[in-house]
Amino acid sequence: MIVDILTLFPEMFSGLESSIVKRAADKQIITIRLHNFRHFSKKKSLQVDDYSYGGGAGMVISVEPLVACLRSIAGYEQAHKILTSPIGPIYKQAKASQLAHYNHLIIICGHYEGIDERILNYVDEVVSIGDFILTGGELVAMMIVDSIVRLLPDALGNNQSLTTESFQERLLEYPQYTRPECFETYRVPEVLMSGDHEKIRQYRRFKALERTYRLRPDLLAEASLTEEDLKWLNKIKQGETL
Repeated sequence: MIVDILTLFPEMFSGLESSIVKRAADKQIITIRLHNFRHFSKKKSLQVDDYSYGGGAGMVISVEPLVACLRSIAGYEQAHKILTSPIGPIYKQAKASQLAHYNHLIIICGHYEGIDERILNYVDEVVSIGDFILTGGELVAMMIVDSIVRLLPDALGNNQSLTTESFQERLLEYPQYTRPECFETYRVPEVLMSGDHEKIRQYRRFKALERTYRLRPDLLAEASLTEEDLKWLNKIKQGETL
């Protein structure tokens, strides 16, 4: 996969040069290319923003340098182009899974005072990460890249772990534990050390349902629940345990 990112602050993306993203890049699973669209400004000062028509506070990013930068990228017409902006739908795991199937993504980092509305004619979709305002879309772009890389084949050491992560099934992930068995007064649940794989499966599924019900009940409306899940969910609602 190739990901091109259009930004005014390429230095912010040093965080992508570590962890899973770096390993995926080293294995040539993903190629990330940064483009400073300031270099495509026609002004001597390389200014890329200007006053808003109609008046108002703040400056607006011009569409001209952005489109020029976009068109400088080989294969940009076929690439799936994303604009980060608070006007877009909220980014979710399902969207990450969808984007992971593209061979070429282009992400345009938004700006807190906005971009000339005409940029929407050059992108395929707009994405937001929440109902709040950031100074720019760089952090959003990094989050999108990170969420996608984890879904690419062979990017993780254990691809099976993807099937149990939070939001993959619209449920939060079950609690996990590691050594020591006992820390101060807190012990690892005995069922996890029982060696009984079916009991462990049941415990983890029950806890995933319980955690989702308590912390993110809104997810349950979208989850694919089995008859066993529904029975356990009823127990959870009644305050019972497995």
